[in-house]
Amino acid sequence: MTGVYWAASMTGTVVVMQTMTARPPSRRLLRKLLGERGRGATLVAPLAAAALALALSTVVPLLGPLLIALVIGVVVVNSRLGRHPAIADHGAATRFLLRLGVAALGLRLSFADIVSIGSSGLLVTAATVLATFTGTQYVGRRLGLECGLVTLVATGFSICGAAAIAAVEDTVRAKQQHVALAVAMVTIYGSAMIVAVPWLAGVIGLSDGQAAIWAGASIHEVAQVAAAGSLIGTSAVALAVTVKLGRVALLAPLSVVLAHTTPGAKGATAPLVPWFILAFVGAVAVRTSGLLPQEVLSVADLLTTLLLAAGMYGLGMGIRARDLWPLPLQVLTLATISTLIAGGTSLLLVVTLA
Repeated sequence: MTGVYWAASMTGTVVVMQTMTARPPSRRLLRKLLGERGRGATLVAPLAAAALALALSTVVPLLGPLLIALVIGVVVVNSRLGRHPAIADHGAATRFLLRLGVAALGLRLSFADIVSIGSSGLLVTAATVLATFTGTQYVGRRLGLECGLVTLVATGFSICGAAAIAAVEDTVRAKQQHVALAVAMVTIYGSAMIVAVPWLAGVIGLSDGQAAIWAGASIHEVAQVAAAGSLIGTSAVALAVTVKLGRVALLAPLSVVLAHTTPGAKGATAPLVPWFILAFVGAVAVRTSGLLPQEVLSVADLLTTLLLAAGMYGLGMGIRARDLWPLPLQVLTLATISTLIAGGTSLLLVVTLA
C-alpha cells in the first residue's frame, strides 16, 4: 500500500508532525477514482477482477479469493491487457478500495477480541519491528549496499511495505532506482509469505490465533496479511490485520527517528493516524455495540472480501516481469535475510508468549 497521507517539508533537521489525523480522500483523489470522464473506469477492472477471484475461489477454495486476485493482477499486468489505459491506471482506485476493505474488517472484531491479543501480542509486534529494522540495517551495511537502499528495505520489511517506503524515501533522499528495488522486494517476498506462513503454521501446529498473530507481525503488506489470514481461517483475518495495524502505527515515530538520525535528511510530516485506521476502530465500535443484525454483518463480510481482493489485484499489478530481472544478488540476499529475521523473531515470540 502506498501512502497518500505522507508529505515531506524541508526545514533543516526540524521534524513537524501533524497533530490532526489524515483527512478522507480529496476531490482530486475522487477524480482519479472515477477516471478522466468521471465514469468510474478505473474502478471497473479491480472490482471485476475481485468478483472473478471470488467466483474462482469456489472452484479452488484452498487458494482463497485474495491470493487468486493477486495472481490475476500478475497475469494481467504482464499481458497486453495491462497496457489498456483504464486497466493500467489502477493505482489510486486499488489503494482506496484496499483501505476501505481494511476499515471494514473492523466489523469482524469486537473490542473484547482486540483486548484478547494482550500485552504479549503487543510485545511480539514491537520486538519484531525492532529486530527486523536493526538487523536489516546491519546486514545491508555488511553487504556493502548504499545506506538509502538499506534504509528503504529495512523500513518496508519491518513496518508496512510500500507505504512505509513511500513515507521515508524523501526523508532519506533515496534514489528512484532504490525505491523501485525496495518495493519489488517487498511485493515478491511478502507475496511468497502469503502461502508460506499459513503452511508453516500448520506444520508447526500453531493455533489459528497464534498463526494470525505471526502473520500480522511478520508479513510486509496489509493486503498480504489479509490474504494469509484468509488461508489460516475466516476468523484469523481480522486478528492478523489488527496486529498488522499495530506495525503501521509505528511508521510515524520511525519517520521522526530517521529524520533526526539520517545525515542530510529532510524533515518528515506525517499524520499520526491514517483515516482508514480510524475507520477500522469505528467499525469495531459498531460491531461491539451489537446494533447490526447478523444478516447485515454477513453482507458486510462479503463486501469486505471483495474490497480486499480488489486491493490484492492492484498489488499483483505491481509485479512486472521486466522489472524483476536482473536483480542484484546483494539485494536479494538482504531481502531474504530480512524476511527470515521478521518471520523467525515473530515465530519465536509467538510460540513463547502468545
